Amino acid sequence: MAKNHGSSIKDDETYESLREDGASKEKAARIANAKANDDQHPSEKGGKQSPYEDWTKEELYDRAQELDIDGRSDMDKDELIDALRNH
Repeated sequence: MAKNHGSSIKDDETYESLREDGASKEKAARIANAKANDDQHPSEKGGKQSPYEDWTKEELYDRAQELDIDGRSDMDKDELIDALRNH
């Protein structure tokens, strides 16, 4: 039986499974809550955004800033892409 993580986690079983697989708390919560919402489909392919390689360094930096990725100001374009993909 999955542990109850309170009202902030909508699908405790999915959350625990993701955490056991090494996902961060933030990522596990985001996916578990999306999966519990009938209007969202987290297992389906994402939107129509162009690949990060097509973005400018400034666009990558701005996105990293939105996600509060540490060390972003010292990263080059490839490092920003890697950090965004692994966030």
